[in-house]
Amino acid sequence: MTGVEQRVAVFEGQLRDAGLRMTQQRRLILRVLAESDDHPDAKGIFTRAFAHDPTLSLSTVYRTMKVLETQGAIERHSFEDGVSRYEHAGQQHHDHLIDVESGAVIEFSSDAIEELQRRIAADLGYELVRHRLELYGRKMRPTSRRKKG
Repeated sequence: MTGVEQRVAVFEGQLRDAGLRMTQQRRLILRVLAESDDHPDAKGIFTRAFAHDPTLSLSTVYRTMKVLETQGAIERHSFEDGVSRYEHAGQQHHDHLIDVESGAVIEFSSDAIEELQRRIAADLGYELVRHRLELYGRKMRPTSRRKKG
């Protein structure tokens, strides 16, 4: 069983646990989500799935995503643009850098940042339980160098 198939099976189990029956449209939504390596929003998931089933409704996507979030199968992120984006839950901890021009979401990990956050919490008398770090930036443009002479 591939990673995508495993994620689909986990998602299906989460929907069944929530009392939903598995329809072809829900299976399609789950497959699109499982194949996603970006942070799609509901409209992006809808667009990808709609290409395979034009009878799909956006409300079905929203309901399915809400149940998956409630069941803990996915995490919802609301970045600065206000659009809810989703990613698979249970991944190794990572932070996000959001390109303010393109909207791209880049995942990264930094042991130095993790240690600094733990130290700050400890200095303030706290044990860090969880956190989210979102950085917003734009690609740096290479500076033009003048030729001498």
